[in-house]
Amino acid sequence: MKIQSELNRLLKLTGPILIAQLTHMMMGVVDTLMAGRVGATDLAAVAVGSAIWTPLTLLVFGLGLALAPVISHAHGENDLAAMPRYLQQSLYTCIVAAFLTGGLLYFAPQFLELMTITPEFRAMTLKYLNFIFWGLPAFVLYVVLRNYCEGVSHTMPSLVIGVIGLLVNIPVNYIFIYGKLGMPALGGAGAGLASAIVLWAMAISFLIYVMTAIRYREMRPFRRFYRPDWDEVMYFLRIGTPISMSLFFETSLFAAVAILIAPLGEIMVSGHQIALSITSIVYMFPLSLSMAITLRVGFALGAKQYQDAIGAYKLALVVGLSFATVNGLGMWLGGSFLARLYTSNQEVIVLAAQLLGLAAIFTVSDTFQALSMGALRGYKDTRMPMIITLVAYWPLGLTIGAIFALTDWIVPAMGAAGFWIGFISGLSVAAVLLTLRLLRVHKAYISTV
Repeated sequence: MKIQSELNRLLKLTGPILIAQLTHMMMGVVDTLMAGRVGATDLAAVAVGSAIWTPLTLLVFGLGLALAPVISHAHGENDLAAMPRYLQQSLYTCIVAAFLTGGLLYFAPQFLELMTITPEFRAMTLKYLNFIFWGLPAFVLYVVLRNYCEGVSHTMPSLVIGVIGLLVNIPVNYIFIYGKLGMPALGGAGAGLASAIVLWAMAISFLIYVMTAIRYREMRPFRRFYRPDWDEVMYFLRIGTPISMSLFFETSLFAAVAILIAPLGEIMVSGHQIALSITSIVYMFPLSLSMAITLRVGFALGAKQYQDAIGAYKLALVVGLSFATVNGLGMWLGGSFLARLYTSNQEVIVLAAQLLGLAAIFTVSDTFQALSMGALRGYKDTRMPMIITLVAYWPLGLTIGAIFALTDWIVPAMGAAGFWIGFISGLSVAAVLLTLRLLRVHKAYISTV
């Protein structure tokens, strides 16, 4: 493996994925900003509605991610004829998951009844969910087609269509939230309708692209239709369900901490939220690099270039940890400056800067575990990583965080900083265990040569 050429391939894959991820993040920011201008109830409805919608779609998203390594293996083997079949079986799998998601969404009213909120707030949140629900079929198609393109190491469509989504999102939010061009003013609920329209715009854009682009001439996904093959559907379920669960364990950990911090007061909550917002932006790079390494490892394994697979991972590790070190130093040295971009409250700034100092360690561990996880997906190994993340994030990370944050058992209660020590502990253990798992899986591949 030539290091320079592999580095170029890796960065060429990572760049478009990174920009695509940032455009998705910006869509959420646009929804929040535009709904917030209407009123507090509308802003809260968007926040709670998206907090319900996002976890429910993780099953579809995780199953869609399973397609990328399958396609990259086939691409490495030059088995172009099999790719449309894999895509359609993945689509059937995600459709099944979408029915489950829709079924769970049906119980949203009962869930909201358990919350102590005003009737107006509850009604607005339900309207948001009812509108965004119509984007679920588009979300399925978008996720599958995106992973199909990325599976053949073609990530530029993700960038272009992500930008299209953002450009559509702004005017349709304006129209439906504020009631322009003769449309009724829907307030926060309008952000749900806008999101559904954006999902359809992105899905249709992807569909038009893969049906017309010259590079997909030999592997157009719908040149012929395949009936559901339940063995292959189960295969995608076996790979994709653990991915979904791993994503759920991570997102639910941060949600649980947000709930546990809430009684500690507004200063604690605000400082934690600022630090989390900054680290979430920084995490977009290792996340994108992780998705890229899945593709490079999958391609190398399909081509039976086993040493290139582990070599690509090691190179990604050097790139990712270099980035994490620079960003960690930036958060440690410039924490106060970054916090002032969010607030002028000095107490919040001091706390956020303290948490960003801890995040300097957090981001290194997070990068390590993300890249090891991405490489394991390239090997189609997802069940054991799911178990590792469950144990590392919840029984270990959350417990350690709660002990340091809320009790005097070891040191005086540290508040939010204690939970960040829990994050560091859980992610560090996950990083070590996932790396050991990767080395073991790679050794098993080598033994088959």
